[in-house]
Amino acid sequence: MGEYVLSRLLQSIIVILGVLLVVFVLLQLTGDPARLVLGMDASEEDVQRVRETLGLNQPLHVQFVRFLGGAMHGDFGKSLRFSGQPALSLVMERFPATLQLGVTALTLAISLSLVLGTVAAVKRYSIFDNLAMFVALLGQSMPSFWLGLMLILLFAVALGILPSMGRGEGFRYVILPALTLAATPLARTTRLVRSCMLDVLGEDYIRTARAKGLAERVVIFRHALKNASIPVVTVIGLDVGFILGGTLIIEQVFGWPGVGKLALDSVFNRDYPVVQASVFFLASSLVLVNLVVDILYTWLDPRVRLS
Repeated sequence: MGEYVLSRLLQSIIVILGVLLVVFVLLQLTGDPARLVLGMDASEEDVQRVRETLGLNQPLHVQFVRFLGGAMHGDFGKSLRFSGQPALSLVMERFPATLQLGVTALTLAISLSLVLGTVAAVKRYSIFDNLAMFVALLGQSMPSFWLGLMLILLFAVALGILPSMGRGEGFRYVILPALTLAATPLARTTRLVRSCMLDVLGEDYIRTARAKGLAERVVIFRHALKNASIPVVTVIGLDVGFILGGTLIIEQVFGWPGVGKLALDSVFNRDYPVVQASVFFLASSLVLVNLVVDILYTWLDPRVRLS
């Protein structure tokens, strides 16, 4: 198992380096940062001065090595729009808000999908099963930004029971954005849990457990659900990626002051150091989560660590 974990760790480092390379190249292709920052009416002398200050007059390979060295130390430069504050510190200031939203959405998606998928499989073809699958299909079909707007219209405008924007005190502010962000992962994982449970419930060891006289809840939750959760763990890793990516739009829709909103605002403002820091932070978080999922997978399925 140690060799497997080490291999996955090395692969994760390579992926992060690849992300840094892609971010650097894409931002280079967007145009001259100095000209974009100063505006098209700026004089050539001012543009050259900014290029020299930012090191943009050096060859690309030198710029990338300097960028890579700074990234390894958490230095992505200073923001061009936020009074020269370090880019990574701006990202870290917004991280608690994104963490609160992401963890709440993921908790809702995992807990509800396990319950709904398991009950739907146990009560196959019942009214509950049909209703759960209809809701899951609906959740996968609706765009997240549209669902967010509909929830705002219903619960904030029409009923007036939940706030529509911002991050205030109390849990009320996170309910609507978390529900919006959790809808698609919840729907997808519910369908997968139901499918996996149906496969497992037909296995011989489940019939043996029932023949021994074990309580049905023990058979379902201790024997069936654990074995059915192996492919679910992989999908949960993908759900984390969806949630991290979804924060770019959902935080903008709900005015949630997180890393996603910061990244999108920085793109519009041509604040390249903050864009680089935000993308690196989100990508590194996703790589770390996938590494944890792979390690958890070896615990659930011994065949992985023994292969």
